[in-house]
Amino acid sequence: MQEKWILVRMGEISLKGKNRYIFEDILIKNIKDSLADLEDREIEKAYGRIYIEAKDDFKEVSERLKNVFGIVSFSLAVKTDLNMEAIEKSVLRVMAELDASTFKVDCRRPNKKFPVKSPDISRQVGGYILKNLSGWKVDIHNPQHLLEIEVRDEGAYIYTGSVPGPGGLPVRSTGKGILLLSGGIDSPVAGYLGMKRGVELIGLHFHSFPFTSQRSKEKVIDLSKELSKYCGTFKLYVNHFTEIQKEIRKKCPEKFYVTIMRRMMFRIAHRIAQKEGALAIFTGENLGQVASQTLESMRAINEVTDYPVLRPLITMDKQEIIRMAEKINTYEISIRPYEDCCTLFLPKYPATKPNVESVRQSEEELDIERLIEESLEKTEVLQVKGV
Repeated sequence: MQEKWILVRMGEISLKGKNRYIFEDILIKNIKDSLADLEDREIEKAYGRIYIEAKDDFKEVSERLKNVFGIVSFSLAVKTDLNMEAIEKSVLRVMAELDASTFKVDCRRPNKKFPVKSPDISRQVGGYILKNLSGWKVDIHNPQHLLEIEVRDEGAYIYTGSVPGPGGLPVRSTGKGILLLSGGIDSPVAGYLGMKRGVELIGLHFHSFPFTSQRSKEKVIDLSKELSKYCGTFKLYVNHFTEIQKEIRKKCPEKFYVTIMRRMMFRIAHRIAQKEGALAIFTGENLGQVASQTLESMRAINEVTDYPVLRPLITMDKQEIIRMAEKINTYEISIRPYEDCCTLFLPKYPATKPNVESVRQSEEELDIERLIEESLEKTEVLQVKGV
């Protein structure tokens, strides 16, 4: 028997003890969803590994697996029978596809019933390669090629090299959250990091037409498409925020525009979290980056919701955030010159250390409940999926 399989390593999931199977099953479902439009294939689970039947589309499958959270790495492997003769023949098949150079054999034997121990397998296979293939030399310290063999209950797997995955936990394994998604650089990165910890995120964008254009909305949809590569379909609420901003400008002190505007956003996020069964609100806020991102401002803004407000970027500097945005392909979209609603309504001198009681008093003239209900009635819900 010689079959090709993709061997998937799960890393952190392996530490989950009695709950591990839950994370594994979610990961398998996410893998199936990511490959759903490709040729049908078997996906199997064994202790500490997931195996995906390999077809002729490994390059395409590889690109998709790179975006599946919970995968630490994966390798294209030859699976063979549990005897040394079969292992040696399969090794020659694998090595013959490589340019002759230096190599090292590394064997693991989770199947302790296999009669040959790991060091002996490595030595025997190494000798077999030297005897049957020309141009190869052993280098145990710095080999050009590392030949790995895993002897498991269901067969022996032989491979060289691995492709890194994104790590983390499978999306939908740790609950649901609402992501405040602007058109800027930060919030998509926060969304990526939230999904990396297994959270299913639902986007909430505040659109202030005609103050913000249709192109600013399209930019957020394009950002959602990029995020959908890590979670499948990405649900996006586009909230009509125009009237709320008009009322804030008409009835509230200018220095508190941003603070009150953010409080209204959090109130709306709270309502949508209740509707969606979400457990937290995620934002792209960073400590000290702008006026609304001081500790005093965050305290004043957080007051309107009892949901945890999670800020994955809180300690990162701008260059770190930009590098991550470039890595996940959102940076070029985020810097398109279309303003979001927050940017257009910035006061000349925003309060950087707002007092909670003063903010409460400053929004007393707003009919908060009516404004929220009317904005929610005009909210559009999109199901966004990347190409």
